[in-house]
Amino acid sequence: MRFVIVTGLSGAGKTQAIRNLEDLGYFCVDNLPPTLIPKFAEACYQTDGKIDKIALVIDIRGGKFFDDLFESLKYLKEQGYKYEILFLDASDEVLVKRFKESRRKHPLAPDGRILNGISMERNKLREVKDRADNIIDTSKLATRELREEITKIYSEEGQMETQLMITILSFGFKYGIPVDSDLVFDVRFLPNPYYIPELKKYSGNDKPVRDYVMSFEETNNFIDKLEDMLQYLIPNYLKEGKRQLIVSIGCTGGRHRSVTIANAIYEKLTNNEYRVNIDHRDIDEDVNKGGKKL
Repeated sequence: MRFVIVTGLSGAGKTQAIRNLEDLGYFCVDNLPPTLIPKFAEACYQTDGKIDKIALVIDIRGGKFFDDLFESLKYLKEQGYKYEILFLDASDEVLVKRFKESRRKHPLAPDGRILNGISMERNKLREVKDRADNIIDTSKLATRELREEITKIYSEEGQMETQLMITILSFGFKYGIPVDSDLVFDVRFLPNPYYIPELKKYSGNDKPVRDYVMSFEETNNFIDKLEDMLQYLIPNYLKEGKRQLIVSIGCTGGRHRSVTIANAIYEKLTNNEYRVNIDHRDIDEDVNKGGKKL
């Protein structure tokens, strides 16, 4: 089990850090009173591996309870529970700026100068910082860069490649472009099987339509170029920390051409071991509405 205690200065990025850890599959609890850490740890260790990654945010918001932290850490060590401490830090100037921009009060100086609160908090956290296994100074880090640091330290080998969920979505333009699309491709330039009487009743999931659409050089060229583009984009989306990618492929009614192309792209990406879903949003719309023109 990996048991991470996230702490540090107010405004240094603990909230962002815990979100990143949650994306990495950690069971996260924010602002847990330190006195409850032993009970919480015991409960997690008794799950027989069902919970194997835990992150707790412990900071001075706990007030007087924060003083129980070291007693709780001592108990964990005595019981053989392994833990590690992540400490988030930043310069005074940056912290003051962040508090002013967010218009938040510092928890140790609600009615006074922010700088005084920061100074008090540094003194209070000095010992826990000295015990930290990892210290990240966020003074010059953008949100993306902090996420990269968290991922580098706390992700399992190969986990970063599995974080992005890709959905290949076929649709019909006559029913509107999917609002959650990240990338939209229009395949209405391809010959339409709807106008072939013996193909009209089938969809892109059926072999007669698939064979017809794939028989054109334009189709295969398009699929090759789209695959090349996605193979270029996906690693860069991963680098930026993107968690979901919706690739929408549309034809007029969303039943023939878009379904065929979506299936082909889905197969190619699946063969590259990406996490991929496929969804044919409008495949039955024209059937259900009496066979309107595609």
